[in-house]
Amino acid sequence: MELTDSLNATEISVPALVIGGGPAGLMAAQQLARELGQIVVCDAMPSIGRKFLRAGIGGLNLTHSESEEKFRAHFSGSVPVNPWLDEFGTRQVLDWATDLGMETFVGSSGRIFPTQMKASPLLRAWLGRLQDNGVQFRTRHRWTGLQRDGDDYRFHFTTPDGGLTVRTGVCVLALGGGSWSRLGSDGQWRALLSKAGIESLPLRPANCGFDFNWTEHFNERFAGAALKAVRLSVDAGDSVRHRIGEATISRQGIEGSLVYHFSALIRDQIDSRGQCTLHWDLLPDWTDEKISRQISLPQGKMSMSNFLRKRLGLSAVKIALLRELAPDSLRDRVLLAQAIKHLPMTVRATRPVDEAISTAGGIPESEMTRHLMLRRLPGVFCAGEMLDWEAPTGGYLLTACLASGRIAGLAALNFTRETAPDDT
Repeated sequence: MELTDSLNATEISVPALVIGGGPAGLMAAQQLARELGQIVVCDAMPSIGRKFLRAGIGGLNLTHSESEEKFRAHFSGSVPVNPWLDEFGTRQVLDWATDLGMETFVGSSGRIFPTQMKASPLLRAWLGRLQDNGVQFRTRHRWTGLQRDGDDYRFHFTTPDGGLTVRTGVCVLALGGGSWSRLGSDGQWRALLSKAGIESLPLRPANCGFDFNWTEHFNERFAGAALKAVRLSVDAGDSVRHRIGEATISRQGIEGSLVYHFSALIRDQIDSRGQCTLHWDLLPDWTDEKISRQISLPQGKMSMSNFLRKRLGLSAVKIALLRELAPDSLRDRVLLAQAIKHLPMTVRATRPVDEAISTAGGIPESEMTRHLMLRRLPGVFCAGEMLDWEAPTGGYLLTACLASGRIAGLAALNFTRETAPDDT
């Protein structure tokens, strides 16, 4: 099937269609374009890859250098990610970046970044490669529905020039989850697919912050402050999970990479129990004995804040956190030693979905074949955050989005050859 009619036509026919211009959609388009040439990628935003560019602020975390076993342990949800990673894992991500002219390096945390620490050079190179392969990009094209038309589908869009219908026999949907809607992922596809009989799970915040009602005084002084070199512990039922890192005090509560790492566990406890108690170790490198010894020294004329700063090296935000969460500890040295190592903080709500870095939920495994084709819509494939899987930040999200796009794109290409794998 060849591209027909002009770009301003109200109806066009294309060999393949991709809806969504994020990493998953672009990777699917890359597979399709190698044989089909002029395929079309439609995106509702004014430009392609907006959330991808947002992820590159402060450095684009492509993937992670840890062992394969540890890497895969970070994924959860009804849709299995391991089969994607079998085909396109860390090594393949790096090869892909290198092929686009991007050098990479491993950071101190094991995360892997492009040496330029930006998403824009990689995105420009990628879009250029796709255009060279015949891919056409249509921005400000919002998908509004689809109809079955014999062996083909008619996908409907609103555009700045009015309505447009795209007729095709194969399509990859890569519309994202429900976070950062201003960048394109608004989750509205759930209602559209529901009309076609496709069930999906509600989108829930992942890699998110949590509400906490700070006092006005604390908020005025410390909203936005970094809580550095702390250990966060969360009870997982069968074990207690620990991690050292950095968090951020927000005006609404607590967020940051350390919190995001445990956000799925915390969120699920809130959903099931109504709350989750976090424990902060403000001096993870200090033993209980060392802390007790230091705070048993005479305070003299020093204020408590100065005493804690000089004896323990506690920062102002850590001292304020003790006052906020365990005020009695500042009047009892035994309680103080305990609070410094095990400071409790109970949270009862996540921040809204739209503020989250990513989302959980979406299309479950039962609605798709193992090659990510919707069982009720043969020839329509899905990829990326639309699917019911989740992972923490650290390169896991981007790697899996790219891998799922590749799986869906190759399967869609096979479908156009009428030699689709047996998905029964």
